[in-house]
This record gives sequence, structure tokens and C-alpha cells, in this order.
Amino acid sequence: MTATPDTLVETLAALFADQGAKSYLGEAVTMAEHMLQGAWLAEQLGEEDEIVVGALLHDIGHFAGDRGTFALTDSEDRRHEASGAALVERHLPPAVVACIREHVAAKRYLCAVDPTYVDTLSRASQHSLRLQGGPMSAEEAADFARHPHLEAILKVRHLDDAGKTPERWTPDFAHFAPRLRRLIEAHRQSDSGQRHRP
Repeated sequence: MTATPDTLVETLAALFADQGAKSYLGEAVTMAEHMLQGAWLAEQLGEEDEIVVGALLHDIGHFAGDRGTFALTDSEDRRHEASGAALVERHLPPAVVACIREHVAAKRYLCAVDPTYVDTLSRASQHSLRLQGGPMSAEEAADFARHPHLEAILKVRHLDDAGKTPERWTPDFAHFAPRLRRLIEAHRQSDSGQRHRP
């Protein structure tokens, strides 16, 4: 993927346009509606760019991975979180990439530390939870709790859960593009500065 901010934004916009109308894992919203709802909720809450963009792109691996989109008939996990993180990890800040890569682990973590959380999950999320390993063990949860981006990851997880309301209005992908460009450019500058540091 070309690393310039404009071409990366265009590539992601094209994925939303081309594949966003797919059904979201058996839910009553499309893939694009789901991710746009999460991003719009984050914006309404006054969250920083990293959280808004993390919510916007957390499921991008369903569009870009080579294993297709999850279905309720699946018997194994398609690892969309890894595909999504791999797509953008060279171009976005570590916190955003962590929100994408770890949003599935966050679900497993929350199920382990809050027994009531699993009851809030949709039928599709409960099915995917079983394929993804179920609630974390106590040891796994303790390790995950030390993640340097834990707060951001959990915020995006809750936005993921909240972004499943049929016919909820949101702006389109273009509305969030300036935030995305800012993060890409800031990451490029930070990365360049680190490479040239003596």
C-alpha cells in the first residue's frame, strides 16, 4: 500500500465503498454502518483522533483479509483483527494499530474480568467469542491488563459493541478522512524523526 496520506485515505475509502454494504456478521447493520457508527459515537463523546480512527477501522480486516468475512456458520476464526492491523500498521500510530489488533482480545478480556459483559454481547459476537478462544484465563487477563494502550483498546471495544443500531444516521467515510490524514501525516513525521535521530 502506498504510504502517502492521500493515497492511503483513498484506498481505505475505496474499501468502504466497494465492500461496506456487506452484512455485518449476521447483525442488522452493514459492515460500513457498523464502523461508521463506532467512529461517530466516538466523535460525539469528544474522543481524540486515535479513538475515532481506531473505531472507524477496527474491522477493516474483514474487507482486506484473505479469509473473507465472518459468518454465523463459521467453525474457525478468520483472524480479521490481524489482517486489519497488518494493513495499516506502517502508516498509523501504535495506539490505533493496537485498537485494531486487540479489539478481539479486549472482548475476551472483558468477559474474563466482568462476568456480566458476555450477556451484553450480540448473538453473533457470542458465536465469534467461542471461535476466538472464549474468555481469557486469569493469567491471560493479567497480562493483557498491562498492555500500554489498554485504555484506548477498551474504549474502541465498547464503541464496537455500541455500533450495531439499525438505521442510525452517521456521516460517511469522507467526514472522518481529515482525522485519518492527520494521523497518517503525524505518524510519518514521527517515524521519519526517529529514523534520522543520531
